[in-house]
Amino acid sequence: MKKIAFTLSLALSQLASNAFAHDGHGLGGHHWHATDVLGFVVAAALVAVAVYFGKK
Repeated sequence: MKKIAFTLSLALSQLASNAFAHDGHGLGGHHWHATDVLGFVVAAALVAVAVYFGKK
């Protein structure tokens, strides 16, 4: 189960890369929009669910 959680977190971290964003966005960017933050909130929630079910 740890391998699945690791793979999921790795895949989710790639969604936030600068390759999918225009200049200034992404994790290393200098300005964010509400939709950027919403994506990170959803990713964090998915990781939390994976950890929760991984402990059961």
